[in-house]
Amino acid sequence: MEAQPTAAHAIETVFRLESPRVVAGVARIVRDIGIAEELAQDALVAALERWPRDGVPDNPGAWLMATARNRAVDLVRRRETYARKLAEIGRALPDSAPPPEPADPDGIDDDLLRLVFTTCHPVLSPEARIALTLRLLGGLTTAEIARAHLVPEPTVAQRIVRAKRTLATRNVAFEVPYGPDREARLGSVLDVIYLIFNEGYAATAGDDLLRPGLCEDALRLARLLSGLMPGEPEVHGLTALLEFQASRTAARTAPDGTAVLLKDQNRSRWNRMLVARGIRALGRAEATATGAPGPYALQAAIAACHAHAYSYAETDWRTIATLYALLAARAPSPVVELNRAVAVSMAEGPAEALALVDTLAAEPALRDYHLLPSVRADLLARLGRAAEARAEFERAASLTRNERERALLLRRAAETG
Repeated sequence: MEAQPTAAHAIETVFRLESPRVVAGVARIVRDIGIAEELAQDALVAALERWPRDGVPDNPGAWLMATARNRAVDLVRRRETYARKLAEIGRALPDSAPPPEPADPDGIDDDLLRLVFTTCHPVLSPEARIALTLRLLGGLTTAEIARAHLVPEPTVAQRIVRAKRTLATRNVAFEVPYGPDREARLGSVLDVIYLIFNEGYAATAGDDLLRPGLCEDALRLARLLSGLMPGEPEVHGLTALLEFQASRTAARTAPDGTAVLLKDQNRSRWNRMLVARGIRALGRAEATATGAPGPYALQAAIAACHAHAYSYAETDWRTIATLYALLAARAPSPVVELNRAVAVSMAEGPAEALALVDTLAAEPALRDYHLLPSVRADLLARLGRAAEARAEFERAASLTRNERERALLLRRAAETG
């Protein structure tokens, strides 16, 4: 009797982790993202039918991939058989083969990266590209995507549905972009990789603070992209940022999974090899830049300031506040302003920062953003306004969907005062 829930849990977990790879691998065969997603879902249905009866396979991800690929091959064979029959009766098929695709001198040998570039096709709006790619590649739910973009969940759901419909009606095939087309999609690709990493680095929902698999996928894609486009400074900037952020992963949680704040982290647990990689990538971003640094290079420079500090007290907060001001001018965002306020609080004091945070209270995008009351609570606590701080910590806890973050915020509320 216990095999059923065990298998169901395994199916849910494995499919969430493996569906991006399955969709990407199958799309290379069928050349259609919508059909690839349907075949991945077919493999999931097969797992739901067989695993509770036969047991969970030793390598469930490989089982899903093999099942989906077999169905993809069957579909392609059925198409070819149908095409031959049409040719035999002389109906509609041209005698000549279609023109070959232009050769891509760089090549993209990674199915996941192919999928990113394909779903970032120019026929979709930037918002739709990001939503669809996060759904297919990051395995994020509509709720998680909405949380990442600070927009209503129904809006994200509509974007995904419309994006799939557009790709189908415009006959956008799974393809490897090259030349100007690749460059045109680069901004959306970078945004998607960054958001996938963020969901892994600080999960918006669930019982775990981290989803390491997403961080690893995003970092691998960024590294692959930096080799593919070595002359693009923002590609190196993003890679540097992710290297720096990934270097802190081991120190961000206690052995029991409890979240550890930046100021309390044991910096000897920061991965110095990843820090060194981040420094080299940031150097490449600076060397290839022809003008002012871009948003990812600026964020990487901020992360580098943290990486260079041997303790929280030694952090160069004034430089960080200056970099955030540059970032706010380059890529205005209420979240950037909130981060700038944190840096200002460390460089100039909590009173100055609280004034900045209070100006953000009316921002619609931050209305349900738990970090706004969390930052405000910390500033109020440092100003000795314990009752107000406690209320803000509790409000922040009510807004987050991540159980580890909620526990941390409630603990800080209890400790305040």
